[in-house]
Amino acid sequence: MWKLIPLFLLVSLPVKADITHKLSSSVQLTTNAAATQVERIGTSYAVSGSGVDTTYTPTGGSAVSDGLGSLTISSGVGAVPSLEVTQKTAGNSFSFTQSFTQGDAVATSAPSVGAVGNFSSQTSTAAGSAGDLAGTITTSGAVTLTGGGAGSSAIGQFVSEISVK
Repeated sequence: MWKLIPLFLLVSLPVKADITHKLSSSVQLTTNAAATQVERIGTSYAVSGSGVDTTYTPTGGSAVSDGLGSLTISSGVGAVPSLEVTQKTAGNSFSFTQSFTQGDAVATSAPSVGAVGNFSSQTSTAAGSAGDLAGTITTSGAVTLTGGGAGSSAIGQFVSEISVK
């Protein structure tokens, strides 16, 4: 009887396994639309100093001692005020700084694609062309893509997934 035990251990038992096979495919064909992106830069004015006196005379007005004035804005565009700057005490140190950034005028209409508008920062892209743009995936998983014209793209993908549990 001891001789049968090793024989019994060599017998294999049936095993159950779940096998799953998934196939998926996709094609993405894109033709870009026309687009224009702009950024309007605003007007800014700054004054700083020490050891100086400033006098500002507005248009049609009286002089304002120690005045700095203000920007005059028309259609979004600023104009620098006219300042008279004098050293307070002759022979003493002094400093005076004035900076001005001219802003973009306020647009009355949107720019046409490809046209240059009145903005400091502008990117304009023409519409894409589909041309011969095409894509196919066969049941065997063969991917065929044909490029189109400018501003188009073709992306194809075939995935085969096998899982054993």
